[in-house]
Amino acid sequence: MSELTNAMASSPSIEAKVEAKLARRRAAERRFRAAGFGAIAIAIGFLIVLLGSIIAKGYPAFVQTEIRMPIYFSPEIIDPSGQREPSALASADYGQLARQALIGQLGLQDPDRGTRRQLSALLSQGNDVVLRKMVLDDPALIGTTQEVWLPAPAALDQLIKGHMAREADKGGQFNERQLGWIDQLSAQGLLQKRFNQWLFSNGDSRQPELAGLKGAIVGSFFSLLVTLVLSFPLGVATAVYLEEFAPKNRWTDLIEVNINNLAAVPSIVFGLLALAIFLNVFGLPRSAPLVGGLTLTLVSLPTIIIAARASLKAVPPWIREAALGLGASRLQMVTHHVLPLAMPGILTGSIIGMARALGESAPLLMIGMVAFIVDVPATPMDPATVLPVQVYLWNASPERAFVEKASAAIIVLLVFLIVMNAAAIYLRKKFERRW
Repeated sequence: MSELTNAMASSPSIEAKVEAKLARRRAAERRFRAAGFGAIAIAIGFLIVLLGSIIAKGYPAFVQTEIRMPIYFSPEIIDPSGQREPSALASADYGQLARQALIGQLGLQDPDRGTRRQLSALLSQGNDVVLRKMVLDDPALIGTTQEVWLPAPAALDQLIKGHMAREADKGGQFNERQLGWIDQLSAQGLLQKRFNQWLFSNGDSRQPELAGLKGAIVGSFFSLLVTLVLSFPLGVATAVYLEEFAPKNRWTDLIEVNINNLAAVPSIVFGLLALAIFLNVFGLPRSAPLVGGLTLTLVSLPTIIIAARASLKAVPPWIREAALGLGASRLQMVTHHVLPLAMPGILTGSIIGMARALGESAPLLMIGMVAFIVDVPATPMDPATVLPVQVYLWNASPERAFVEKASAAIIVLLVFLIVMNAAAIYLRKKFERRW
């Protein structure tokens, strides 16, 4: 009787201890949740700051200040002989046409040499390239007057965008007379900010106002095309063999370990391997998208193999057993049943691997794709660069206009990466089978 009384007397203290322990457990859970939410908030904050900084610096590059001028394509300057020979048309002084048009726009009469020198600061050196291309594409323009929008020089573009001060003591590059001409052109509606068509229609250039991404985009396309053609069949075939046909012994175990380790190897190591093999041994051309694609194949192949093997493992074993039980061969079982069911996961892993390859720059620097390339490549054998390397080249330039262009190139690259990752998510959601 006394023992029962003692137990009943001690029960409230036990309940109090349990409640206290539960309270501590709930408090720990709340702290853990708060820490998790805090970590997510910090990560999102850093992401917003990063993207905000890139967008703030890059969006001005999508507009370009241009000057509208009535260009008279003078036959005396362009083609004095009148023979319309391509060599003569290509060697003409088209910059003089732009200078004459600007003098007429400003209403200047017989300007002296000093005035002409000051006027030249309002004209881009790339005007010569633009006008030459117009004439070579259509020689019928010779002898006519055309209203042409020409790109303003980088300094004038930065002034119009508000990134440069007007005062010389605050970093301005124009004197009072030049600022008066700029204000006159703006008041007449001849100086405007327009969509930067040059950013997507030109290759790289020493002139910031004419520098574009077309060469890098085409080079990235050729490199990824070579990577896809090589890495996808090789990766899938390797995964199928290792998962479905290879015997389980020490050699296959060694191969699996090496594939897993290769996925974690720094990408620049693959660049050194490509430099030693593709360039020095096989003698392939430097800076070519073909070599870039071969190098990126080495980078993306381990990722594709690992993703493909995981997708094959996810197929239930009873599908294999059912196919074999109905008389299918092992090859028929894999090609007709297992591989189609694993293909959504394989495609998802392949797209993610290609997205990683698109963002690589270190291995491509090792094979010479850091060279200054003006022309847009026509084939995978032509010299080219890629988007990440173009960002590196422009960001290394001290001119603010090139920093602006580099941020714009990052935005374009991010858009491509987002599209590729969205495609991977869509394929996984659309074709994924749950067992």
